[in-house]
Amino acid sequence: MNRSIRMEMLERSEGTLPLVHQCQLLDLPRSSVYYRPAMASEEDLHLMALLDKQYLLRPSYGSRRMTLWLRDQGYRVSRKRIQRLMGLMGIEAIYQKPNTSKGEQGSQLWPYLLRGVAVVRSNQVWCADITYIPMPKGFLYLIAVMDWHSRFVLSWQLSNTMDTHFCLEALEGALAFGKPEIFNTDQGSQFTSEPWTRRLLNQGIQISMNGRGRCLDNVFVERLWRSLKYEEVYLKVYMNGLEAQANISEYLHFYNRERRHQSLHYLTPQAVYEAGSVTACLQAQEVLTLN
Repeated sequence: MNRSIRMEMLERSEGTLPLVHQCQLLDLPRSSVYYRPAMASEEDLHLMALLDKQYLLRPSYGSRRMTLWLRDQGYRVSRKRIQRLMGLMGIEAIYQKPNTSKGEQGSQLWPYLLRGVAVVRSNQVWCADITYIPMPKGFLYLIAVMDWHSRFVLSWQLSNTMDTHFCLEALEGALAFGKPEIFNTDQGSQFTSEPWTRRLLNQGIQISMNGRGRCLDNVFVERLWRSLKYEEVYLKVYMNGLEAQANISEYLHFYNRERRHQSLHYLTPQAVYEAGSVTACLQAQEVLTLN
């Protein structure tokens, strides 16, 4: 039975078996039925769209500065409300500070392993992050798993809930390419969860975690989010989750295979990832030019 037929068998009406259990019975990934945007009031969605754009420009702004900035724009908002919206969006101020933050109670925090490490080849270090995708009548969350050296996006998933399950699906998609020596993330509850860390440890992967709020520890994923939003998301209006999924898929295909990066000597992420390093890719191109 193919996937489309199994999708048609899902029953969404009240009083039926929960969708999570239906997906398990039909062998469907749960994210495949979570493309319906999470809902919020029209006013909150407007404020969240403003916060999202300002955060990309001023990632050091916490709820206090965001509140003051919105008031300067003429919006009558309280800091408590902005704290709530930023929490819903999964964003916080990033800036240099000692790693004194505590993760979710009961979860283990892991040290940051990349200080002083030269990342010079593909599959040496991977990283992952989650961002907010605004829509006219709601929002979605997007996770991406990226190879640190090449900037190649190995896997990604959309969901209307910021839970661990859709993160694990993205991880499984990435592991189809191989595995890194080190996997770096922030201290979000999805990445400190037992299922996530167990999967990495079972693969023999070292776990590295940013100090909460540090601005340089996941810089390449942050640059991906900026490119995605200014070159794709903010230029379009996704009317539903499937439309968002299709357009983001098209953009990330372009990002991996066609978008040349100055930091990669104007090579594409896919070319560098497959060559194994920037140096190897440049040498291969030089050989082709000589021939």
